[in-house]
Amino acid sequence: MAARRSDLWEREEAAPAAPPAPPPPPAEAVLLPALKDAVASGVITGLLLLPLVGFRATESGSGPLTLTYRFGLVAVFAALVAGLRLALSLTLWRPGRRAAGPGTALAAAATRNIAPVLKPAFLALALTYPFLAILGSGGLSESRYWVDLGIYILTYVMLGWGLNIVVGLAGLLDLGYVAFYAVGAYTFALLSTSVPVNAFFEAHGAEGFWAAWSFWVCLPVAGLLAALWGVILGFPVLRLRGDYLAIVTLAFGEIIRLVLINWVSLTNGGAGISSIPPVTFLGVPFNREDDGFAALFGLDYDSMHRMIFLYFVILGLAALTALATIRLRKMPVGRAWEALREDEIACRSLGINTTLTKLTAFATGAMFGGFAGAFFAVRVRFVSPESFTFMESAVILAIVVLGGMGSQMGVAAAAVLLIGGMEMLRNLSFLKAEFLFGADFDPSLYRMLIFGFAMVAVMVWRPRGLVANRMPTIFLKTRKAVSGALVKEGHG
Repeated sequence: MAARRSDLWEREEAAPAAPPAPPPPPAEAVLLPALKDAVASGVITGLLLLPLVGFRATESGSGPLTLTYRFGLVAVFAALVAGLRLALSLTLWRPGRRAAGPGTALAAAATRNIAPVLKPAFLALALTYPFLAILGSGGLSESRYWVDLGIYILTYVMLGWGLNIVVGLAGLLDLGYVAFYAVGAYTFALLSTSVPVNAFFEAHGAEGFWAAWSFWVCLPVAGLLAALWGVILGFPVLRLRGDYLAIVTLAFGEIIRLVLINWVSLTNGGAGISSIPPVTFLGVPFNREDDGFAALFGLDYDSMHRMIFLYFVILGLAALTALATIRLRKMPVGRAWEALREDEIACRSLGINTTLTKLTAFATGAMFGGFAGAFFAVRVRFVSPESFTFMESAVILAIVVLGGMGSQMGVAAAAVLLIGGMEMLRNLSFLKAEFLFGADFDPSLYRMLIFGFAMVAVMVWRPRGLVANRMPTIFLKTRKAVSGALVKEGHG
């Protein structure tokens, strides 16, 4: 009897045999459909790009427009799409292709090993970037383009991290984030150029105090006012989610831009605000005078001193944004954001105040957007409504989505690739060769086309962003990364 029980136990424990894998289809059955699909994709691409790229209206010296035909360029784009489609159909999209097995585990292990090194390496590169730019370009003045590019990228890194609090952590889709960017910029511009404020500090303080310290005084004010507008936006959208929330935030961004255009008595309308005081080194101006920065430190005067200082200012603001986000994620408010992102109904059932949670997310993200706006105003020394269009919100949101919602390093990598990569198109002068596209070809005109292709490619191969694995804030005994394959798309 015992023997029979043992046999039954062993039979129950025996795992069922795996079904045999289906044989791969023959090469002829794969190649012919792949060729048909590639040809169809190339033809569709050519038809779509024919009116957009194939015809170009240029103004001649006499005045009338001249129509230029660029059918060769359309054929190049169509052939490129057809070739890529054929390569995908024969490799990644091949019928009967086996799913990745051990390679996926090896890639995940490599990612876990590299991840601890990425943050120190990124910080070290950010700290030494101006000096590397000076060494690489051969001089201080020659490095202006590269330092300015670094400032431009870090500005979008900070904006991406600020929006990541709202979209990535709290799960609230915000299409009007540029409004807080504009509030910060105009707050600093209006206060720094205000005659009554300047006269007040001239009468009750040292001469030239406001011109020297306006940025440092207005920076926290700009952040607080932007946070206040974040709360104002948060109240009407407390009951909205998904597409409805996106529409309302988009409308909020457009309302702010239209107010800036039409409130001429305050914002100077479309003409903008100029003559914004420059940044100072804690009250020390960057000029040739004896009390300037160069004379104070015994250096030869160079206008690049101000640019390098601006770089480290935006680097400090971006680091403050990252540190505050990391710290907030470990606090109860950060865990409430993540709970709200996963399931709002379950979040309410746990006794979490969703109203306060949403408002804190909007206010915190808006505050960092206001800081970035104040920096933008002091860097350019001119603000106008044209700098705060919906396209800016779309780019910032694309950085967050492509980098991986909730991922700090993913957002930073996406900002470097999108902003730096689009700017690098200006340096592809070899494409103007006669045997390629000709001297009239301007690669920077196609940056939005490449931007769209990049978004489609990332959404196809990495639907959860460049960094799809995230470390949970709360864990049991051991911390494990949450794979994007185990989480419902768009949540978590």
